[in-house]
Amino acid sequence: MTDDARLKPIVLAPGEGRSYSMGSMRAVFKADEAETGSDYSVSEWFLEPHTEGPGPHSHPDHDDLFYVIEGVMSFRVGDDWIDAGVGAFIRAPRGVTHDFANRTDWRAGLLNLYVPGGFERDMPAIVKWFAENSG
Repeated sequence: MTDDARLKPIVLAPGEGRSYSMGSMRAVFKADEAETGSDYSVSEWFLEPHTEGPGPHSHPDHDDLFYVIEGVMSFRVGDDWIDAGVGAFIRAPRGVTHDFANRTDWRAGLLNLYVPGGFERDMPAIVKWFAENSG
């Protein structure tokens, strides 16, 4: 038997994982560097109606992959905004400015793969920023 965490299955029920609340936005991390050897991070993000996302940003060393799992999410990739419904896939390659928001009257959600992993290390600072800057 190996001690390599990357070789151990992960089985989580809906809603399970490490949860982070940012006002009307919530993230649930399903797998991160502890389980993947920093190869990738997997998280779900849910935004209540009329909720802005994290704001325009880019990652110089990471790709962000998004898959819409609920509602309609608005995505900025580069300079363009698009509305994406359930089943839509968006890739924001490293270095490309991106953002997301829920501009509808219904909750929206997405699955995020962050490659390579380690995104969860930033979550305490992100949660703190939202707590200090929400109105």
